[in-house]
Amino acid sequence: MIHKTAALIGASLIALATPAFADDHTHDDTLQSADAAAAPASALPTISFGKWGFDPAYLATDIKPGDDFNAYANKRWIDANPLPPEFSRIGAFTLLGEKSTADVKALMDEFAAKDPATLSADQKRILDTYRTYLDTEAIEAKGLAPAQPYLQRIFAANSLDQLAMLWAEPGFASPVSAGVTIDPKQPDRQIASVGFGGLGLPDRDYYLDTTEKGRAIQDKYKAYLAFLLGEAGYRDPAAAAEAVYAFEDSIARGVAWDRAVRRNRDLTYNLLSANELSAIAGKVPVAQMLAKIGIAKSPGFIVSLMPLSDAAIAKNKIDAATLAKTGSGLPGMFALLGQTSPATLQAWMAKEFLSANAAVLPKRFDDARFAFYNKTLLGTPEQRPRWKRAIGETEGLIGELVGKEYVARYFPAENKAAMDELVANLRLALGQSIDEIKWMGPETKKQAHAKLASFDPKIGYRPNLETYEGLAITPGDAIANRMAAAKWALADNVAKLGAPVDRTEWGMLPQTVNAYYNSVKNEIVFPAGILQQPFFALTNDIAVNYGAIGGVIGHEIGHGFDDQGSKSDASGALRNWWTDADRANFDALTDRLVAQYNAFCPLDDGKTCVNGRLTLGENIGDVGGLSMAYRAYKIATKGKEVPVIDGLTGDQRFFLAWAQVWRSTQREDNYRNRLRTDSHSPEEYRVNGVVRQLDEWYEAFGVKPGDAMYLPPEKRVRIW
Repeated sequence: MIHKTAALIGASLIALATPAFADDHTHDDTLQSADAAAAPASALPTISFGKWGFDPAYLATDIKPGDDFNAYANKRWIDANPLPPEFSRIGAFTLLGEKSTADVKALMDEFAAKDPATLSADQKRILDTYRTYLDTEAIEAKGLAPAQPYLQRIFAANSLDQLAMLWAEPGFASPVSAGVTIDPKQPDRQIASVGFGGLGLPDRDYYLDTTEKGRAIQDKYKAYLAFLLGEAGYRDPAAAAEAVYAFEDSIARGVAWDRAVRRNRDLTYNLLSANELSAIAGKVPVAQMLAKIGIAKSPGFIVSLMPLSDAAIAKNKIDAATLAKTGSGLPGMFALLGQTSPATLQAWMAKEFLSANAAVLPKRFDDARFAFYNKTLLGTPEQRPRWKRAIGETEGLIGELVGKEYVARYFPAENKAAMDELVANLRLALGQSIDEIKWMGPETKKQAHAKLASFDPKIGYRPNLETYEGLAITPGDAIANRMAAAKWALADNVAKLGAPVDRTEWGMLPQTVNAYYNSVKNEIVFPAGILQQPFFALTNDIAVNYGAIGGVIGHEIGHGFDDQGSKSDASGALRNWWTDADRANFDALTDRLVAQYNAFCPLDDGKTCVNGRLTLGENIGDVGGLSMAYRAYKIATKGKEVPVIDGLTGDQRFFLAWAQVWRSTQREDNYRNRLRTDSHSPEEYRVNGVVRQLDEWYEAFGVKPGDAMYLPPEKRVRIW
């Protein structure tokens, strides 16, 4: 599925919460006609927010806050709410996301109940998209027929040149990709970027895993490949699967980079001319591909992953261990494509097409994809109901049309006004903090203030929601709708080349329960979907709003000053605005945070740990964000004492609100996957790893030496 902003290749969007593992990895067994009533959802946990935003009945009073603050705030709820079978993880974020889905479902039901003649054209497109995905009887009856024209085009491409021309077409999987993005070093212009992918497993480390569990996953993945290729018509699907796996394994072992290393923006900006790009392309006709896409006339081409030069290694102080985690990048990918037989590349494309579209193919495809990507990798027992996935499909194809209807129904104007005040106080709080910190000198502080002043906060929804002009929805043909959406999205993206940067465009839908920071626009974005409990409510106690949504606002502002976001200046340009001494002080502080999070080892008797370097940006956002939010809370209350409610002080309610945001439980397989691939720390450490840095938390709950979470003052990391 392709939402419009998905085509913004290379955009630096730092989200608050973990993105979905993939947008169509949750599928349903139910066969259902378009007109049948949606099956009822399994019972979901609920959260009571009491009278002021946090229900004190959830407090585990037998646990000392200083021993395990997350358990003190959340364990009673977690113990009382086992995971429903359709989820690999559930918590406050998930439940609010489910509410958003249910709210959109109510809109769908309303449209379906109306006389079709009274629906607007956009409402009809929304309803047609939803019903087409929901109509599994029609999908089953058609079998593979809707996919055959695309498979035949793949099998007719018998040379690298012919395959490359298909890679340039929307809707076909490509091991190399290209599109238009904002230039990180010149954020007032849009430019082409070129990258690569190709892995069917979630990360390169899955291919390198030699443990028994790792090999079992590899074997099951090969079996899934063989199933897809057998359905595609291969006489020996197992052999074809082995060839495809070997191709992907070569990418993982020699081409791809470790996730933590490729976070470093100083290593991943490489501006090449058209001639330079062609020079590394080898046998791949990259110039013809770019021409077909429509971006050949770009003033340059940004390539994220290239072999590191000796100068880059020296400048960035890359040690041998880190260097070993880098691959050959795009030149290596081009070389591998030139060495791989067209037959293997055809098989790779065929399995990618069938797997990506499994949800809109007969049930056996849907089941097989779910069995591997959800059951095997995440431990999820059951598919989500088809109607929920139909809403996800609709949002993926024409999400801003849905968003327009959503905000008209569900987003009160007064929520935006309250958020404006919260954001203003958070900015004031960070400004005060910058003035007071002792590790940064006046020259860098001046630049930091300029960056803070130029932050562009966006709340609720964009004023000019997309109309998807020219995107036709075909009732009854789900694959055609996906291909049409892909074509529309690519054309929309390519049209940006040479045009002014559109600062009104968002990377999330209004109904999304998340938030993000975008470094090249220096913007923080809070969709309407997240502006509800547990994050925010006009009826909440002020301490709760500042501890919850205030912490979220601070987190996103903090991304502008984390280890990577801090490399962009007030205009969004990627450049060093720090003195060497101040950067060294900052890096020393962040290295201490890395070490702390590396020591959180939740699985395998302490052998499987959080990757403190991979999660560093999010951890800085959490620690700095909550610190900012606390200061902003004091600004909002003018430093006056607030009433005690239900025996809890304002400061205690503030920290409990932060903990409640991260209330969550998950399956072990999902946990393992996230520890390997997710740039966010697990939720319990987004609570315990954060509050133990703040002196105010110790004072609020009387935390003393000897308590399990106690850190001596000199070991607490307070950056912003």
